[in-house]
Amino acid sequence: MAKVTVRYWAAAKAAAGVAEEAYEAATLAEALDSVRERHSGELTRVLLRCSFLVDGDPVGKRAHDAVRLADGGTVEVLPPFAGGCR
Repeated sequence: MAKVTVRYWAAAKAAAGVAEEAYEAATLAEALDSVRERHSGELTRVLLRCSFLVDGDPVGKRAHDAVRLADGGTVEVLPPFAGGCR
């Protein structure tokens, strides 16, 4: 398992109640599952509309279980900025 920092922006930050937090996960899918477990409710809904950067690289349409995380890496959670998340 890699130790990663998940950073939340805009509506995701508001829903999480924190700017960032640490997780242990091997893939982006595992990290997001852990986020959903820790923050049920609004953040789970916001995540459906978010895009993600892993160590500065856009995830795009890649399957989240195929995106490997590196120890010490960063996952950026980016909701749509114009108009926010609904």
